Amino acid sequence: MTQLTAVTLAAGTSTGEAFQFWVLGTVAVIGALCTILMRKAVHSALCLAGTMIILAVFYLANGAYFLGIVQIVVYTGAIMMLFLFVVMLVGVTAADSLKETIKGQRWLAALCGLGFGVLLFAGIANASLNQFNGLGEANANGNVEGLAALIFTKYVFAFEITGALLITAAVGAMVLTHRERTERAKTQRELSEQRVREGKHLPPLPAPGVYARHNAVDIAGLLPDGTPSELTVMGTLRERGQVRDVSGEALRDLKALEQRSAERLERSEEASK
Repeated sequence: MTQLTAVTLAAGTSTGEAFQFWVLGTVAVIGALCTILMRKAVHSALCLAGTMIILAVFYLANGAYFLGIVQIVVYTGAIMMLFLFVVMLVGVTAADSLKETIKGQRWLAALCGLGFGVLLFAGIANASLNQFNGLGEANANGNVEGLAALIFTKYVFAFEITGALLITAAVGAMVLTHRERTERAKTQRELSEQRVREGKHLPPLPAPGVYARHNAVDIAGLLPDGTPSELTVMGTLRERGQVRDVSGEALRDLKALEQRSAERLERSEEASK
């Protein structure tokens, strides 16, 4: 019976369907592996979103149009993006994943993964041993009505459990992003006094090119003694090493100007005598 079913499936699968399955299936498996192997949580979420989109394509190719659209709009477009934004707001890093806050959670996760793998292989084995009713019979009254009949009759408990898990995840995301204030907020006067006590630069920062012949943002302004002022150049350019130093040139010009001024004073004094 197994051989007969395999022959029937092979005969009913076109070249385009087989090509689509092997290409997109490979990409989906790679995305699933990247989800658990990526070090950054944001990258893992993006890989999972790509895998969900490929699953939606499989649903559409198999005639489950409503399920494919729901997979893209609800799961990938709403829930997965919500998880992604929560991860970005919470600020999960690679160092956080090394800290085990709940004892035994890694072994529990491995056990759950093993159980899910057993269920997956059992479902595949059941599908390969039984005959299929076909899309025509499954969608006889419409794809939405056929899907609703399965969800609210045969798989009603699994559907309710999944809904409870999604609601729990949404509430957990709200709890993680909420920051409760533990102390009174400081007033504007208190913040000003704190800045004064800490010795921070209170007035506006000087513009680039002060006491110099340049007004570019990558040229530090010069103080009256000819030394460059670090306050006039943004920290980003300083970290990149893109700050041009014109203090030496300015000092040479200043010395030349002083020398010319001294010579003019000497000539004026001689002329007065």
